[in-house]
Amino acid sequence: MTPLRLTIFQTNIVWENKQENLRLLRDKLQQLDGTTEIVVLPEMFSTGFSMNCEKLAEPMTGKTIESIKAMSKEFKVALVGSFMCINNNVYYNRAFFITPDGKEYYYNKRHLFRMGEEGHYYTAGNSKTIIPYKGWNICLQVCYDLRFPVWSRNVDNAYDLIIYVANWPESRRTSWDILLRARAIENLSYACGANCTGTDEYGIVYNGGSAIISEKGEVIALANDGDEDCITATLDLDILKVLREKFPAWKDADKFQINI
Repeated sequence: MTPLRLTIFQTNIVWENKQENLRLLRDKLQQLDGTTEIVVLPEMFSTGFSMNCEKLAEPMTGKTIESIKAMSKEFKVALVGSFMCINNNVYYNRAFFITPDGKEYYYNKRHLFRMGEEGHYYTAGNSKTIIPYKGWNICLQVCYDLRFPVWSRNVDNAYDLIIYVANWPESRRTSWDILLRARAIENLSYACGANCTGTDEYGIVYNGGSAIISEKGEVIALANDGDEDCITATLDLDILKVLREKFPAWKDADKFQINI
């Protein structure tokens, strides 16, 4: 099975400045020069975790997604992140997975961050997104979703890699580190968490912790704390399949049904 090269851009997002954040993304992609297959960006990578959706939210035909599609094609890499979306006059924190050959996948954040009043501005999603890509199945989730193991449960090995794009504060960094590893272990899956750095306009500090975790909970790649950084890891699907065969804990998982 062909290995998968995965990269995280841990960035200091320029607050509510889409043009500058898109420019900075282009600069970073130029430096990669075909060395990876998927690049993962933080949550709301083009604006920061802002509630100013009336001013900043875009339709699917807006500049942010059009730019992402163009860069994915130009640099021959799948791009993953989230942005402020407006659809039929409803606002979503919408994650995207855009491939170089023009395929598009989207996921609306299910768990809106109550303590930041995200639910006052955005509408929660009601369905999972699992993406087939290069022989892998990839589950896409956003930030606060990380705290809810039932929502991320890997039923019958439906996915091989779970990606969380996030703006996760320094004050809860320990939770981030533990939960990201827990999601990998309990789901017998690789886990990827892309966070940001810096201080936003609300005074919230972010110190990164972006990481790629193995199916055993081992840290494969870890970004520098507090700095902008770029990390890359090679994931092996054969290793994952062997573990699932030798240690089939997934067969003993409790059955359940989620009520949306």
